[in-house]
Amino acid sequence: MNFGDVLMIALPLIVLLGLLWALSAAFKPRDTGLSDAERYQHELAARSAAHQASQVQAALAARAKIEASTKPSQNEAQHTQQTEQTRAAHQAQAARTAGTQTGHQPAVLPNGQLNPQLAFELQNLVRGGRKIEAIKVFRQATHSDLLTAKNYVDRL
Repeated sequence: MNFGDVLMIALPLIVLLGLLWALSAAFKPRDTGLSDAERYQHELAARSAAHQASQVQAALAARAKIEASTKPSQNEAQHTQQTEQTRAAHQAQAARTAGTQTGHQPAVLPNGQLNPQLAFELQNLVRGGRKIEAIKVFRQATHSDLLTAKNYVDRL
């Protein structure tokens, strides 16, 4: 066996190994890692989301603080409710007296309910998109305050 025979066997073997290496390198899965730009964008998005979450939390805390300072305590609310009930009773009495004098049905009936005709008129106003006018009509008919009228109309 001489040098020429070894070369005849080794050269195709080396070419075959090189070809196999090239094919394996070509079909090898690529690195799917993120580039520096993509990594920066993801980091920026994460920081932005964290900043937005902190802003929302701060806004909610400020809102809760404002609501806590503006809402009356439970005792004050009960006192206000009792005052409104007393005022409503006096107004109902006055309306009953005025209704019997003129012959019309009063806005508030003796059992404390609203006159059905007035309630129907208010419902029509609200359904027609004239909520403010409904509040005005309710206030004029019952002589109630703005908050009571608004709460009633909102419930329609």
